Amino acid sequence: MTEMVYGSMPVRVTEPVLPRWWRTLDKWTLAAVLILFGIGILLGLAASVPLATRNGLDPFHYVQRQAFFGALALVAMLGTSMLPPEMVRRLGIVGFALSFVALALLPVFGTDFGKGAVRWFSLGFASFQPSEFLKPGFIIVTAWLMAASQELNGPPGKSISFVITLAVVGFLATQPDFGQSMLVLFGWGVVYFVAGAPFLLISVVLALIAGGGVVAYGASEHFARRIDGFLAADIDPRSQLGYATNAIQEGGFFGVGVGGGQVKWTLPDAHTDFIIAVAAEEYGLLLVLCILALYGTVVVRSMFRLMKERDPFVRLAGAGLACIFGVQAMINMGVAVRLLPAKGMTLPFVSYGGSSVIAAGITVGMLLALTRTRPQNELHDLLFRRGR
Repeated sequence: MTEMVYGSMPVRVTEPVLPRWWRTLDKWTLAAVLILFGIGILLGLAASVPLATRNGLDPFHYVQRQAFFGALALVAMLGTSMLPPEMVRRLGIVGFALSFVALALLPVFGTDFGKGAVRWFSLGFASFQPSEFLKPGFIIVTAWLMAASQELNGPPGKSISFVITLAVVGFLATQPDFGQSMLVLFGWGVVYFVAGAPFLLISVVLALIAGGGVVAYGASEHFARRIDGFLAADIDPRSQLGYATNAIQEGGFFGVGVGGGQVKWTLPDAHTDFIIAVAAEEYGLLLVLCILALYGTVVVRSMFRLMKERDPFVRLAGAGLACIFGVQAMINMGVAVRLLPAKGMTLPFVSYGGSSVIAAGITVGMLLALTRTRPQNELHDLLFRRGR
């Protein structure tokens, strides 16, 4: 009788979380990341065994550690990818705040592990590099501020984000870590560009970056030595770049064969910064092209999905995360083939490193969360409603 008088109440059928997550997820990006991680383990089996032997450890010590940290990274990636944009924003803000405090404390409590740059906290059983975790949080905070500045009576988000950027770059430069500094500036520039920055302002920022490079060259012997080595007409065959260049040339198109490479026995960073040289020598250009295609898949797929979004924060944050992920890979591989000066930057999901792989997992997890299909947020829905 009640239904006859008042009508039946509509029942809202909700889709379970996991099926909805799987249906809306960009599976191509997820597959590309999983393959990259598998390639990283494969190359680790070749590149890290000589280092373990020199250090008197079990031959597969570093591979086992990479598998452990990689598992944590995949759990973090999948867990983060299930979050809605609001939770991604909160996670990014908290993560940035904690990482920034850790970055500021590096000059007091940090260590350089004999590499000339104070970038790590030594925990005894492991090390922690704050700058790796700072990058995704920085992009989220920058996107949040710039999206808020587009609202009516919104805060001066662009100016605030620029001040934060200068503070972050200042702390990174004191380590010194000019590679991460340039990556942070690039990420800010991408978000600002997508938010509608005038080309003149972008040109001014680029000029400031160039000026900062000139100042760093005169003030830092570490930075000057790397630039001089990059600009030298001849490569010292006993330098890291010399070994890497020779390995890439020896690999050719198909490589010298699994286990047949020699660069892993001479390069101290063959399992981290120069892992692509090991790939090129043992597996040849074919594997290198495959790795390039996988990184390109993540970036291009993400950009196409973000083009459909009308939420400013999602567009800005997603574009920034995708670009810093892709550019970090490009910098690492560019250094190995001497297109760029040495930066000390890892290859995401492929290079050895706990902080690097876990931070990459969080970055891609945020990217997957922001690029999930949300029909109510697509731009053409808004235009269709306005056209009625």
